[in-house]
Amino acid sequence: MATKGEKTREFILDKSYALFAQKGFKSVTMKDICEATDMSRGGLYSHFSSTKEIFEAIILRMTGNAADNLYSEMEKGVSAVMILKKTLRNMEEEMKHPEDSLSLAVYEYSEMVDSDSMIKINKDGEKKWASFIRYGIERGEFNKVNVDEIVSILTYSYQGVRMWSRIIPLKSQTIRSITNHIEYQLIGGRK
Repeated sequence: MATKGEKTREFILDKSYALFAQKGFKSVTMKDICEATDMSRGGLYSHFSSTKEIFEAIILRMTGNAADNLYSEMEKGVSAVMILKKTLRNMEEEMKHPEDSLSLAVYEYSEMVDSDSMIKINKDGEKKWASFIRYGIERGEFNKVNVDEIVSILTYSYQGVRMWSRIIPLKSQTIRSITNHIEYQLIGGRK
């Protein structure tokens, strides 16, 4: 059971996520977060020392939760096809809602930190996807594909759509064609 402090931190992260999605990284201030959380500056600073620290906690929570969920389902022996379809539908929903995307904030953040931080986050994501694709191949549920190629398609097409959807409206069928392509590469032709 989460402590009061842990619940407060999660509350701060949830409210801050919305601010970063709306305004980007550079425009969010600790004052904005105080207002969004209805916390005093002292209360906020007792949990986080800067917007950078808050944003990093959001990124770690997002990437950690996604990896934990995927690894947990694989450990339980859940069908790779079921995991894939569920994951792709979730990705579609996220791509349809650019207003909830942190893409702009991640881009701005990446300009302010050393590239090693972003490389580590990217490598962790690639490792997660590669493990999952190998899981599906080993179970005989996925086609024998070039794992690195599919990981690149998954990673960069998803992030590209998230970024572009902030700039121009994308049709649902465009988004669906991307996830259909990924699905076809992994399970196309299988019954």
